[in-house]
Amino acid sequence: MFKYFPQTEEDLQAMLAKVGVKSLDELYAQIPDSIRFKGDYALPLAATELEVRQVFDKLGSQNKQLTCFAGMGVYDHYTPSVIPNLLQRSEFLTSYTPYQAEISQGTLHYIFEYQSMMAELTGMDISNASMYDGTTAAAEAMMMAVAAGKKQNKVLVAGCFNPQTYEVLKTYALHQGIELELLPTRDGATNLDDVKAKLAEGGVAGVMVQQPNVYGIVEDFTGFAEACHDKKALFIIDSVAADLAILKTPGEWGADIAVGDGQSLGIPMLFGGPYVGYMCCTEKLIRKMPGRIVGMTKDNRDQRAFVLTLQAREQHIRRQKATSNICSNQSLMALFVTVYLSLMGKQGVKEAAQLSYAGAHYLCDELVKTGRFTLAYDKPFFNEFYVKYDGDAQTLYQRFIEAGILGGIMFEDGFLFAVTEKRTKEEIDNLVKMAAL
Repeated sequence: MFKYFPQTEEDLQAMLAKVGVKSLDELYAQIPDSIRFKGDYALPLAATELEVRQVFDKLGSQNKQLTCFAGMGVYDHYTPSVIPNLLQRSEFLTSYTPYQAEISQGTLHYIFEYQSMMAELTGMDISNASMYDGTTAAAEAMMMAVAAGKKQNKVLVAGCFNPQTYEVLKTYALHQGIELELLPTRDGATNLDDVKAKLAEGGVAGVMVQQPNVYGIVEDFTGFAEACHDKKALFIIDSVAADLAILKTPGEWGADIAVGDGQSLGIPMLFGGPYVGYMCCTEKLIRKMPGRIVGMTKDNRDQRAFVLTLQAREQHIRRQKATSNICSNQSLMALFVTVYLSLMGKQGVKEAAQLSYAGAHYLCDELVKTGRFTLAYDKPFFNEFYVKYDGDAQTLYQRFIEAGILGGIMFEDGFLFAVTEKRTKEEIDNLVKMAAL
């Protein structure tokens, strides 16, 4: 009845009797007395709710809130206030894997809606029920390509891929017999001729590219899918989810698998997580996809119902046949994305992306006008860009921090700046002012 309460004295005596001992001391009798702890636990005295709140308020006040112009995979987007209020409802916070469809219709329904929205956003046929985050989703896509490629075990990765994601790919590949190879970067982007040359060498299961890439550049992938498919390789695109509201979708590029992080769809930065990875693919790859897929059907009363259609995990099928051992479908964060997309609507998501684009281009133009910055690559960018700085980057970065600004990601010779719809003209002008000193 009180499942979260500790056991009563009667409970303890019943359990001890069951195992044939009279006391806890007798239960632990085989533990040498010399290694037993005999002192008092260093626990604080009991505190009132008010005192506990004061402790945490004091701790929280030590955090320095900065105006964020950093990105590289995590972005400071606006979160409608209704979302946290909905997600804090107990039925969402305490729910887990919806194995019993009869009592999990609400959870299954919103996961189905999440899948539908992500499939539409990416232009792909199928979406699974979400992944841990964007980096592990990319790693799962890599393994999925090798599984589909049978005897082909090499995966080509764009040289302008996020280096943090690439490190995760290497970790996953290490014990999977997967060979990773970085493609060369030409003028900040991936070149089709280089892709074709590597594909011609044979043994390639997949080609992974990023859109926009690590430098914020929007790449042209014309001909990439055809080149991959001619050599029986899969074409994988890793994208920032929010950017797909305006950019050409992976489906339009002819991708076989689309992955990325859904954090940009309103999830706060949260000091690094939790986030949610997305994975979408073509219908022919559905049985190679890890995780779960929720489907819609009809019950015995001919009413709409939702079920776990595919569960390619080791609990459900033979271990050697499982495509993934992912144990959580990140359901709560998938709900976050679902509510965000529902509230914003197609037009709202586009407007947020347009504001981010406009703010980034305004910031870039103003920085260049100072005479201290130059755009590293003369290529189109979305809401993130890499500029070289004529000066000491470390000194400028520290100046930003002292002015309450998280001034992008610092490179050796410059900065990678990101702008979202939250950044005002005043904030952008303040950054430029600090940079021009």
